[in-house]
Amino acid sequence: MTDTFRHEPEARGDDTTTTDGDASGLRRRTFMGWVLAGTTLTVAADLGLARPAAAVIPSGPQVADVYDLEDAQTDSALPTSQLIQITITEQGTAEFELPRTEVGQGILTSTAMIIAEELDLPVSKVKVTMAKARPELLFNQLTGGSNTTFSTYTPIRVAAAIARQQLLEAAAILFGTNADRLITVGGVVRDTLGNEATYGDLAVDAAKQVVEAVEVVLRPESKFRTIGKPQSRLDARDAVTGKKKFTGDLKVKDALPTMVCRPPTHRGSPQALQNQSQIERMPGVTHVAQIPTGIAVRAKTFGQCIDAIRKMQVTWNPGSAAAESDETILAELRAAEIPLAVPEVDLPGVVKTVETDCVFAFKSSAALEPYTAIADVREDSAEIWAGLKAPIVAQQDVARDCGLSPSAVTINVITGGGSFGHKLFGDHAREAAQASKAMGVPVKLMWHRADEPRQGRLHPMATSRVRATVVGGEVAAFEQRHTSILMDWSHGFGDQLTSVADELPPQLGGYTISQSIFALTQQLPYNFGVVDQLLNETLTPGDAVDERFASGSMRNIYSPDVRTAAELTVDKLAKLAKKDPVEFRLAHLKDPRVKAVLRKVAKEGNWGRRMPAGTAQGVAIHKEYKGCTAVLIEIDCRPATVNRNLGPETVTGPRVTKAVIAVDPGLVINPRGLEAQMIGGCMDGIALTLTSSNHLRDGRFLEASWDNYFYTRQWNVPFETEVHIVDSDSDTPGGAGEAATGSTAAAVACAYARATGTNPTYFPIQHEKPLAFKPKSFEPSVPQSPTNGLNRTY
Repeated sequence: MTDTFRHEPEARGDDTTTTDGDASGLRRRTFMGWVLAGTTLTVAADLGLARPAAAVIPSGPQVADVYDLEDAQTDSALPTSQLIQITITEQGTAEFELPRTEVGQGILTSTAMIIAEELDLPVSKVKVTMAKARPELLFNQLTGGSNTTFSTYTPIRVAAAIARQQLLEAAAILFGTNADRLITVGGVVRDTLGNEATYGDLAVDAAKQVVEAVEVVLRPESKFRTIGKPQSRLDARDAVTGKKKFTGDLKVKDALPTMVCRPPTHRGSPQALQNQSQIERMPGVTHVAQIPTGIAVRAKTFGQCIDAIRKMQVTWNPGSAAAESDETILAELRAAEIPLAVPEVDLPGVVKTVETDCVFAFKSSAALEPYTAIADVREDSAEIWAGLKAPIVAQQDVARDCGLSPSAVTINVITGGGSFGHKLFGDHAREAAQASKAMGVPVKLMWHRADEPRQGRLHPMATSRVRATVVGGEVAAFEQRHTSILMDWSHGFGDQLTSVADELPPQLGGYTISQSIFALTQQLPYNFGVVDQLLNETLTPGDAVDERFASGSMRNIYSPDVRTAAELTVDKLAKLAKKDPVEFRLAHLKDPRVKAVLRKVAKEGNWGRRMPAGTAQGVAIHKEYKGCTAVLIEIDCRPATVNRNLGPETVTGPRVTKAVIAVDPGLVINPRGLEAQMIGGCMDGIALTLTSSNHLRDGRFLEASWDNYFYTRQWNVPFETEVHIVDSDSDTPGGAGEAATGSTAAAVACAYARATGTNPTYFPIQHEKPLAFKPKSFEPSVPQSPTNGLNRTY
């Protein structure tokens, strides 16, 4: 696979920073902040009163055009923005505890770049770590919805700018001059006479013994030198050399490997372990305990835990979905579907309706790193180490499970090896705490890979129906009804929305949490007359959780499914109008930024080139989180490709051969990190449309581990992947972590339809094909550890 990354950023100014006004002529904003009492300089932002007024929106906008999920999350964080603090040390470094979680998206690096920019420090002198659970932050410590950079960008800049201002004032006193006659270069303050002092020299003098309110002016974009320049991940070398520490790598005293024997049906529960004394006598086993989700075993090695689980004889209570299969859930969804408002009509030359009806299977949001958590629960306290995107909620859950107050629970947030929505829930932390409490010893609990697709969090099964009405050759209405198994939002998103209820658009009155989030994320940026996109779920509005399933939002939440159905419909409309799909989209798009990214992929991807029969191009757009993407896909659906032999128990099918992505995410902090996010989102989108899903049969999900949960693999990634960053007129960053997922999923579906001449209706496309694998055993719940690993290496 070759990756092409192209970005030509504009010049960002000179090599020194002065305290002059803005030479670029751009408007500079003044912010309030605080210099906090301390031995060295510590500063904080205060944006509680800095909420911008809503922009003037043309008539007929969707909810997310006026106020979207980014706005809601950011507004919920504003009241505690002053608690975001930067400290300058006597070594001249800047230290910052980020109240968000690094799970591979690169936010520790981009945050360091923001601080370095405003402080005029080398990135190497900025140390960003992750904050422990801090209940006082309220809704300002939840990672999700591609919101981290959007919501923290200004508070972090303000705090860094205040720090630099205080250092200048301390240097002015030291040099006997005025602060506006000084410059900063790479962590050193200088005057025109040759005097200089490092930030470390000034850290103590710049500190205050009392809390003091100050005003600060931020550096203009025209003088940026770090933001917008490609920066390799600060942890990249550690990651590729094995030095980077994830939860499983931590050594906590007496925390031995622990695993759980799990029920055969999804969300079943244990009745009793029939042979506990036998298990306790097995090699390495130290403790065995029943917890709500299964039978936990602690041993000297994880291999000994696996051996013990395979010998367990457990009686189980079935899960409440024990009688369910894909077919019964689909029937339930069909019964819950809301009728479309415009009737189906076909009056040639006058009125015609264009229909799309898609089914989307259950999907696992499991990341490469299995759920892992360390817990040390004592009589009066508990301490947890885990990758957690909602640590405050996890702290509350662990406290409740262990009969403690939240203040007695310490949550250490550890870098996660991926998340995709999975680590929004603290299921692993809760299980570790339950096991530690039951056993009376510390544990290092890890889920087996077979556990994740079967008992872990799943994106709900859904249908998505579209009816577009064409009157006199013009699209007069576009209705979309998305029907889903109820999504679990108990990880904190729902509470965030409740906290900003006064700010939410009035159209959301009476909506459930799911319906509100759907409305706050979905944007159809076409001029298609009356546009109406609605979500309904299979349970009544009063039901907060569907107890049958461990559900949760997956990367890009509803958008991959919604965009796929919508963009397939747009292609049908283009065909009806006898227009090229790109030309049709450009003629109907109402947002110039979306038009720009579409033109970019069409140009760079050589849209419309001649291709062999059985292959085709497809294109799709997506607008969300203050940014937009367009993706052009080339796919090979010829028999020689679809039926290629990739070895036993391996799914084949069509292959995407080329992907071209254009993105306008707003202000770009780190182009290199953005490129990685786009490529990762593209691989997700390919998998969602072609191969990755969970089959439900008799209350059991058949997939177990990555060998039969068919995510995009090396043998079906594109041979060529290009990422093009389109210059943006936005002066703030948007959300980029999920931007390429929905547009790629839709573009792959459109390419498949054009290559085969048939519109796909069930996703992923391989889901309805005969199983390519033999399901692993359900009792025992984990397979035998391999003994021939070296034979499988190259």
